[in-house]
Amino acid sequence: MSSKITQQMWEEIAESPYLMLSLSRSNEHSEPMRAQLDKNANNCFWFYTTKDNRIASGGNAMAQFVSKDHKLFACISGNLIEEVSSTIIDKFWSKGVEAWYQDGKEDPSLKMMRFELLTAEIWTVEPSVTGMLKLATGVTIKASEMGEHENLAFK
Repeated sequence: MSSKITQQMWEEIAESPYLMLSLSRSNEHSEPMRAQLDKNANNCFWFYTTKDNRIASGGNAMAQFVSKDHKLFACISGNLIEEVSSTIIDKFWSKGVEAWYQDGKEDPSLKMMRFELLTAEIWTVEPSVTGMLKLATGVTIKASEMGEHENLAFK
């Protein structure tokens, strides 16, 4: 789990923690959600949501991420599970989160979900000199000349 591309994914998500998230069994579109990250948890992150949100029932889910500079793309599968630990709910609580809930942490609609990561497919866009030259001249480019690609499994 310590590959360069995996580390880069975590750094990019930390810099801009917004992902598109949907339940795998649902026909509903993905929605933007802000991941709450713990630097010591390399196989999960959390989302504050509401009890009537489309992801509130939990289950198998997919998250898509694009870095701010569009140089890293990730599709992450996992399981959404309700987080009931008040310690975790308190840990990530902030004024920004509070703004979404009329009664703060006591809001009856508040629900926190833990996204336990199963697998991810990650791509980076870092063209080699050869790739840049081919791109500029319209010559066919190999995927390996444009960046890295990795499939990984979380434990």
